[in-house]
Amino acid sequence: MPEVIVVDRNKPDPRAIARAVSVLLSGGLVAFPTETVYGLGALALEPRALARIFDAKGRPSHHPLIAHVTGIAQARTLIDPWTALADRLATTFWPGPLTLIGHRSSIVPSALTGGHSSVAVRAPSHPVAAALILAVGAPVAAPSANRYQAISPTSAAHVLTGLGNEVDLVLDGGSCAEGVESTVLDMTSDVPRILRPGPLSQRTLQKVAADVVLAQEVATDDELRASPGLDLRHYAPRAKLVVAPNATVAVELAKQVLMRDEERVALMLWDHHPDAMAHVVRTMPSRAAEYARDLYATLHDLDALSVEIIIAQAVPKESEWDAVRDRLARASADPSRLLS
Repeated sequence: MPEVIVVDRNKPDPRAIARAVSVLLSGGLVAFPTETVYGLGALALEPRALARIFDAKGRPSHHPLIAHVTGIAQARTLIDPWTALADRLATTFWPGPLTLIGHRSSIVPSALTGGHSSVAVRAPSHPVAAALILAVGAPVAAPSANRYQAISPTSAAHVLTGLGNEVDLVLDGGSCAEGVESTVLDMTSDVPRILRPGPLSQRTLQKVAADVVLAQEVATDDELRASPGLDLRHYAPRAKLVVAPNATVAVELAKQVLMRDEERVALMLWDHHPDAMAHVVRTMPSRAAEYARDLYATLHDLDALSVEIIIAQAVPKESEWDAVRDRLARASADPSRLLS
């Protein structure tokens, strides 16, 4: 198993950061916490180091990676031109869970962008991530520290279970506060588009850029894409997950599965239902931010309990739920197949 160093989330030990820097500078992989999920870090401008990320994750090489930076000054070396819109957004929301996509500069290797002409960049707010990138003195690529298309990790234990010896070092900074990946905003078109919903909602971004729209993006396996997380199936547990339109339908589906007495079934409900019955029943938060924080941890737990079918109640359609709704949709199977 990889080396694991427990670090104080708010005041990471400089010796732990220095150890992680030495691993990165030698071309190694370091898993570390961000405010969204744990990232699998490598030097963003070193193609050989980037190749290790793709190998460890089993990720197709045409999928872009996000470069994590200390702030605007470092981002300007990667995005060219650095626009007034980028400046407003970064000034308002960085450090934080916003990834900006702009035209890549000449120093950005194709391996980082999946062959795309644009590059994805963000400045994380987590003290461990910020300290690490600052100490490295260079951008750090850090997709989620999990196998390709599997559930993203929100704890060091998730990283170890999912990747094991593929990682050289894990900085254990506890659980991630946001729980889902960053909002990805494409600034390369005339109208800025949210390619991947995240903790920052469309409504929040519109306070700075009024014309931001939410794109409905699904990429095919052989298609170039500007953002990670656009596959039809992504963020998926081992169990078959289906989304029911409401709690009543979810409970009825669970009853039908229980009658077959063949598969372990779990319910994920945010509405109380008096007749809820399954091998495992999880009550999810009714607030979007809290649900997002708990989502991946819940799915990891259900996989660990050898649940074979997860029936989740659909979440509200308001803007603040966009990220959760997106993750559930990409992790789910067609409900019509549930009883087939």
